[in-house]
Amino acid sequence: MDLDQAVSAVRGFEGVVDLAPEEGSEFPPIAWGDHFFYYSPDGSVPQNRQPFATIVTKDYPDDAQSQLDPGGRWRLNIHVGRASLRELVGEVNGEVDGASDYSETDVILSHPVYGPLGWIAVVNPGPRTESVVLELLAAAHRDDLRRVERRA
Repeated sequence: MDLDQAVSAVRGFEGVVDLAPEEGSEFPPIAWGDHFFYYSPDGSVPQNRQPFATIVTKDYPDDAQSQLDPGGRWRLNIHVGRASLRELVGEVNGEVDGASDYSETDVILSHPVYGPLGWIAVVNPGPRTESVVLELLAAAHRDDLRRVERRA
């Protein structure tokens, strides 16, 4: 799975808005080239909630453990919830098992920063993770849809 395939897969879900800041836009330069996916049937970017998935294409100042710099590396982040996170990456002594190498590719890991909040991360998803990643994206989309409907 390459970056364009991942973006297309998420955009294919019903009611998805892809906030994709571009160079020169009003968004901070650090966000340029990244993607933030929301369920938003009215087509607007929600102002009061987090995306259900993101794609980052570079290291952030507080999040460089995936070693996304230099280019060609990217990371898909999906909110799966704490219970699913434990099922996917394991639990040791009541704590979600942290990865020893967050830069490893095509492996489902707890997110290096937001893992405790129920986020997983996959650097350059490939043949080992593609089918699971697509299932997790669909589930995260459904969860976001349910949250929006519940609040309405």
